[in-house]
Amino acid sequence: MSKEDMSKIYFAKIIKGIAGFYYCIILDEGERKGQIFECKAKGIFRKLGVKPLVGDNVDFEITDTKDFEGNIVKIYKRKNALIRPAVANIDKVVLVLAVESPSPAFYYLDKYLINMSNAGIKVEICWNKTDLNMDKALEYAKIYNDAGFKNIIASTFEEKGLEYLKEALKGEVSVLAGASGVGKSSITNILAPKANMDTNTVSRKIERGRHTTRHSELFMIDSDTFVFDTPGFTSVESPTFDKEELRFHFHEFEEYEGKCRFAGCMHINEPDCAVKQALEEKLIGESRYQSYKKMYEELSERRKY
Repeated sequence: MSKEDMSKIYFAKIIKGIAGFYYCIILDEGERKGQIFECKAKGIFRKLGVKPLVGDNVDFEITDTKDFEGNIVKIYKRKNALIRPAVANIDKVVLVLAVESPSPAFYYLDKYLINMSNAGIKVEICWNKTDLNMDKALEYAKIYNDAGFKNIIASTFEEKGLEYLKEALKGEVSVLAGASGVGKSSITNILAPKANMDTNTVSRKIERGRHTTRHSELFMIDSDTFVFDTPGFTSVESPTFDKEELRFHFHEFEEYEGKCRFAGCMHINEPDCAVKQALEEKLIGESRYQSYKKMYEELSERRKY
């Protein structure tokens, strides 16, 4: 190993973490830019109760140039972090849903949208598999466009619409989230052809059989654009605020605020409710209202305990 490698500290981003090993891609300008090293975290982080996350910006030192190994010596301050999936420094979540096969679970979608919004993280929606039913895709996109979210229509099968998604991701660190089978990995493979992680360092170590668990992984699309591919989520935590605040998180209700008979109307059982009238007139999506009602009931039950 050269004297320069022995003494130099490299600035990198963690793109994968499995079983205590963290794969770091060098971001520094120079001949090592883009190289990936398998690193361990120094013991000081364990003493401090800090665990590296995929997406962390770090400094590391090289311990072995032949096997591309090193030690993380510094973790930079995070601007945010998610628990599920465990990732850091996110600019945006792109929630991927299939129009069919599997059909979208609107209640979990709406919960996820609220949780991300409540955490201050921007969310956009990508409707995939539109080749199966474009009419449904347009219907769903309108519902969520009216709710204040940007929608992207795509088909990985036909490779259509992905140029709009790529433009939406430009210059940011984004999470592709969604249930298993909706096409997240297919999207990643199209946007980032090297997403199979065919770098000699990583593929060689994975083939040893050490790593078998599905995990979050960060891919570089270009020099300033990264995208996470994350495990499918099957459950979403309920919002943490009070039920009286819930209606303000359904942005399509906003234009009806103050138009109900009663001030502070919860849009559940009250008569002469402008939101329920809009629902009857199909100005508000039925699935969105049902999600609101179910979440309101959950938050009401939680208050009893």
